Amino acid sequence: MLIGIVVGIVIVAATVYATGLSEQLLIPFGTSDEYESSESATAPALAHGDWINSQPLKLEDLRGRVVLIEFWTFGCINCRNTLPFVKSWHDRYREKGLTVIGVHSPEFAEESIVENLRRQVLSLGINYPVVSDNAYQTWNAYNVHAWPTMFLLDKQGRIRWKHVGEGDYDETERVIQKLLAEKDI
Repeated sequence: MLIGIVVGIVIVAATVYATGLSEQLLIPFGTSDEYESSESATAPALAHGDWINSQPLKLEDLRGRVVLIEFWTFGCINCRNTLPFVKSWHDRYREKGLTVIGVHSPEFAEESIVENLRRQVLSLGINYPVVSDNAYQTWNAYNVHAWPTMFLLDKQGRIRWKHVGEGDYDETERVIQKLLAEKDI
């Protein structure tokens, strides 16, 4: 039986490689991309959802502030590992012009229940705004493929940085500080 499983895995891997799907299926965890403002696109609007810790926010109303958007789900251990850093940035930089928004895009059915999300936000000590994205509208608009994924928007609402996966916390903080130091619009 074990030989059959191994053979099956080898056949699937060979098929994926031979058909060229491997590049589409690989998710680059722990990768960051920084964009110069001249090549940055205006960030897509946040889709409607249930808001926790805030009234509904619109990105155009946050012009003049740096915005960190984190796509996460409460059942994801990688997301939980990034949480202390995201909470720390919220606490240290919100008075200096940073707005953190958690976009909760569920992986499993129980994560799409808003009351479960509310309980988790409370138990995890999340004090920044969180919006539910059960229909994946914001996830799709930002072309997200994995949890967690973070975006940093500059004061004009342009995407200036993206990170997929855990890690690069020093780099993230460096980019936050850089964007906060840029001249206001």
